[in-house]
Amino acid sequence: MTAIGSSETLVDEPPVRSKRGEPTWELAYEYPRQGEWTERDYLALHTTQRVELSNGCLEFLPMAGAFHQRILMFLLFALHEFLRSSKLGEVLPAPMAVRLGPGNYRDPDLTFYRRGREPQGNRQPPAPDLAVEIVSPGDESRERDLEDKRKEYAEAGVSEYWIVDPERRKIDVLALEGTNYKTHGEFGEGERATSLLLSGFGVDVSALFAAGRPPE
Repeated sequence: MTAIGSSETLVDEPPVRSKRGEPTWELAYEYPRQGEWTERDYLALHTTQRVELSNGCLEFLPMAGAFHQRILMFLLFALHEFLRSSKLGEVLPAPMAVRLGPGNYRDPDLTFYRRGREPQGNRQPPAPDLAVEIVSPGDESRERDLEDKRKEYAEAGVSEYWIVDPERRKIDVLALEGTNYKTHGEFGEGERATSLLLSGFGVDVSALFAAGRPPE
């Protein structure tokens, strides 16, 4: 069988025919194994899920809830309003996978591109100047956003990385120095998270997390 989006042929066949109530093994064997996914395979994948590619493996992001989406919209509007007057560039929301390097695509919750670097056409854009991730519940999500993406965004040259952590009610703003991030600030409720990259831009942390509640 041939992997979808790939010219490689898989020799293994499903060990058994799938039965009602089981995963459809025959279809699963049409795809590459974890660790063997290429950019071509990834870009040919059609799914309604948010999926990232890292080191040949697909990573499936958890479905966002209303709280996540409300604070995402708060940040999006705040950045959009700031950029409308400053004309420094463009902010774009997920879903939009960005290419960090060969075989590495991530889908930040928000991305900012400096003026002159705005994505063009329908191709997946390159690494942004600023990435924002809102940490989803669960150890796997925390490890992905706090460790894996921190390393990958730095290697890709993303100048600033905001980690919005609802569980701890804080925002970490990381600024790139050389090939590693240094902490610009750890901002909690009652404080204003500020950007080093976008001088003058800031977010009231208490107001941000309050925005996650349903409107009254």
